[in-house]
Amino acid sequence: MYLLGYDIGSSSVKASLVNAETGVCVASAFYPKVEAEIIAVQPGWAEQKPEMWWQNLKLATAAVMEQSAVSAEQIAAIGISYQMHGLVCVDKDLQVLRPAIIWCDSRAVGYGQKALETLGESVCLSHLLNSPGNFTASKLAWVKENEPDIYARIYKIMLPGDYIAMRMTGEVCTTVSGLSEGMFWDFKNNRVADFLMEYYGFDKSLIPDIRPTFSEQGRMTAAVAEELGLRAGIPVTYRAGDQPNNALSLNVFNPGEIASTAGTSGVVYGVNGTVNYDPQSRVNTFAHVNHTDEQTRLGVLLCINGTGILNSWIKRTMGTDVSYAEMNDLAAGVPIGSQGLSVIPFGNGAERVLGNKEPGCSLQGLNFNSHTRAHIMRAAQEGIVFSFKYGMEVMEQMGMHITNIHAGNANMFLSPIFRNTLAGVTGATIELYDTDGSVGAAKGAGMGAGIYKDNTEAFSTLKKLQVIEPDVQAAEQYQAAYALWKERLANVVR
Repeated sequence: MYLLGYDIGSSSVKASLVNAETGVCVASAFYPKVEAEIIAVQPGWAEQKPEMWWQNLKLATAAVMEQSAVSAEQIAAIGISYQMHGLVCVDKDLQVLRPAIIWCDSRAVGYGQKALETLGESVCLSHLLNSPGNFTASKLAWVKENEPDIYARIYKIMLPGDYIAMRMTGEVCTTVSGLSEGMFWDFKNNRVADFLMEYYGFDKSLIPDIRPTFSEQGRMTAAVAEELGLRAGIPVTYRAGDQPNNALSLNVFNPGEIASTAGTSGVVYGVNGTVNYDPQSRVNTFAHVNHTDEQTRLGVLLCINGTGILNSWIKRTMGTDVSYAEMNDLAAGVPIGSQGLSVIPFGNGAERVLGNKEPGCSLQGLNFNSHTRAHIMRAAQEGIVFSFKYGMEVMEQMGMHITNIHAGNANMFLSPIFRNTLAGVTGATIELYDTDGSVGAAKGAGMGAGIYKDNTEAFSTLKKLQVIEPDVQAAEQYQAAYALWKERLANVVR
């Protein structure tokens, strides 16, 4: 018996086939092999054609079936992870009306800001747990005002994962977690956010039926089964946005547990057991995959734009003769705190954690007589970690107690400097795992289909690669370096 998981990203679509009994991924593939096209008609816009996602899904499906030689009859369930905050609009024939407005599109910022000011911060934050911001609801408001003919033909709106599930099953539905990431969910009243719908002038009929995250959400039609080379009737039993799904992939379900990624940008996603929000909206709060009316499980999302992109910039500009591993070795020769050198890493656009300010990246305390490129390499990694710590303090102010960080063994987490600094300055234990989003989606499907009774059983075979404990003896050094960095940051953003 096997489980099929998909991760619908903005760069590619990945598929993984997992043996339900052993938990082992037997095949995986992604398409396209180069980064998928993002349509940018105007600056700040970002769109993709949902049909492109579907065609790449077909290619990835064919590849994993060929690699594994598994019979389609052995696939028990399908799970879907997807890029968050997108907007897909379909008509009554379930045909797409326009390209999807995806997560990194910023055209709706003004709509969300106006909604926040008109409705009031206390109302929006206490009900939505966030500012309406640039999320899906505000993107729909842009369509309503700027493309009224298209808006008038909308039958249902969907997130990218909802669209993929619809293509497979012919059924249009969504989840509370999905609605919360689009700013359509009222946490105070546990229902669709009527007040925001009314403010924007949206009819409630636009919202699809709501299904539990772990449940049967439709079965693959015969026509699609033939198109994908699978079997008719396979149930779709799980769907979630990429960050909640990444947390699931790392077996992060309970309050105090943290999932983190550190690629081009960095994410810290923690689970909170109480309904709370940041009054300044420096972090975002959504329903986690296991949130219910009876059990509060909220995902608090911190995003740092200037993460791995800083490390790659350092390599391009001053480390072109060395590999990333050699950069780490050079940095390791520099003491904690980089001898007073600090890097403020915010050079990749406005940072929400800083109130959407854009201070840029800067070196603070540079001494031409004592600092070398090795110092800059270490200070850059420390600066990235300190930005994580800065955001995690916001999470702690919301009542979260961070003791454990789960991460995949990839990107910045491959660096001992990065890992040890993060453990040292937060006091948290870091656990590195061998997993990814599509594998997590497959195991989520196993939970939704009842193949696994709970997450403990689903992730009993999750392979832990390494545990990094905080260096207690070096704690004061890490804290001193962070305090200096934080003081310098305050001067920069003042």
